[in-house]
Amino acid sequence: MTNTRPEPTDAGRYDFIVIGSGSAGSVLAARLSESGRHSVLLLEAGPDDSSLWFRLPMGFAKLYANPRYNWMYDSAREPALNGRSLYQPRGKVLGGSSSINGMMYVRGNALDFDDWAAQGCTGWSYDEVLPYFRKAEDQARGADQWHGIGGPLKVSDQSRPELAEAACAAARQAGLPDNPDFNGATQDGFGYYQMNTHKGQRWSAARGYLWPARNRPNLRILTEAIARRLIISEGRVTGVAFDRAGQPHLAHAGEVIVAAGAIASPQLLLQSGIGPAEELRTLGIAPVLDAPEVGRNLQDHTCVQLMFRCTRPITVNDLANNWLRGAWAGAQYVFGRRGYFSETGIYVGGFARSDATQDRPDIQMALAAWSVAERSASGARAHPFSGFSFSPEHVNPDARGTVRLTTPDGRPEIRFNFFQTDYDIRAMTFGIRLIRSICEQPALRPYIASELQPGADVRSDDEILQFIRDKAGSDIHAVGTCRMGGDAASVLDPRLRLRGLAGLRVVDASVMPRVVRGNTHAAVVMIAEKAADMILADAS
Repeated sequence: MTNTRPEPTDAGRYDFIVIGSGSAGSVLAARLSESGRHSVLLLEAGPDDSSLWFRLPMGFAKLYANPRYNWMYDSAREPALNGRSLYQPRGKVLGGSSSINGMMYVRGNALDFDDWAAQGCTGWSYDEVLPYFRKAEDQARGADQWHGIGGPLKVSDQSRPELAEAACAAARQAGLPDNPDFNGATQDGFGYYQMNTHKGQRWSAARGYLWPARNRPNLRILTEAIARRLIISEGRVTGVAFDRAGQPHLAHAGEVIVAAGAIASPQLLLQSGIGPAEELRTLGIAPVLDAPEVGRNLQDHTCVQLMFRCTRPITVNDLANNWLRGAWAGAQYVFGRRGYFSETGIYVGGFARSDATQDRPDIQMALAAWSVAERSASGARAHPFSGFSFSPEHVNPDARGTVRLTTPDGRPEIRFNFFQTDYDIRAMTFGIRLIRSICEQPALRPYIASELQPGADVRSDDEILQFIRDKAGSDIHAVGTCRMGGDAASVLDPRLRLRGLAGLRVVDASVMPRVVRGNTHAAVVMIAEKAADMILADAS
């Protein structure tokens, strides 16, 4: 049988090619094209972000399981979680996962970045990255020593609904300090999360960075363009082969920047012959560079939902179960950009330390104004009554996993290896007990009719461990699979250049040597801001 694949179309030559338009790729495309001196090609595998669901903050529930805009990965079966496979949504659209995520603006702990520097990542200490957090930010509260104004990324406060106020009071009664800013002087404590929203609309990386840049003559944005392999010649990455509308294309550049995320970036490197040589040979891929750590060092936070039946009709469930309430909320949004649809329903939470040996918080908490009766491939179904969820998240995991290929061109195998150490189990157990302690306080107790999950009868350590194995999962904060470092084994050097081949950088969550203690979007934007400065400095 003859090969009928058509000859590739020449897509041109550029100073920079950026692969992926997510939290990092959007920043890079905008910053590298900003001066007008450099030509930039941005490739995005998914469509544009024109759907109204990308404006509506509550719309992330509709995008959580939409295959048009979401890669909808599944992990390999996790042995310590009763053999369950864990759903892994990832954005496949302009803005990437910043277009479908929960929009929480949390940078991580200051000591996280000092740890990066101590591990050989020169230039990545907290004092050195803080200017890039500030540069990216347009903080609604104004500028101070931690925050900036005028940047592309809008950061806003939320409303203060009754249930959220009760949770803050209960946390105070449980002994947690108030914290008005998790990205300021300290991370410990409880309070309101800020969000990447503005005037009732989602503010993705695409909205903040790409929209103002997209008509620049030196920036070309191609959507529904799937990168297949990197073009490598004489020890240098010179371009990328990609498919668009069923047609193969080749594009060339002075430098290629892979910004496809912690799953797709190592996948593309492996498909291009960059990775563990013996593993590649068994797949029939000729090794170009033996880089054993590509796809290793996968880290993610873990979480588990405690769910409660609420005594009052003040939750998102009530919109789903009563069309009049839903219509009223819709009208509030249409005519005033306010109400339930203008926010995510994730209002409050905080950070705590599971034991005195921790030098910073290792447990994050988040209260969501909904509870879920059932999840499926098509999404989630709310309980037919008022309910809310209150989740502990372990943000300092021991677990290390992998992203591997099992076929040369298939979907990658994602393996986390969660909950295989005593510390990971102890920390999550502490988190569950802490949530329960907050819920038992006088300020929140009147809002709780019953504990739906795991249920009041689940009390002992063994019973809680069974609950963890039955229900815990990924918090969708995967990082680390193309880590940077000062050691020769690291995939990238501290300027995010691939070790062993010229002309290639990786810039996204995969470069983190260790996951930050908090949501990852803000840190990835910072990484891309700093990377853009390094790339431009090296180019000059």
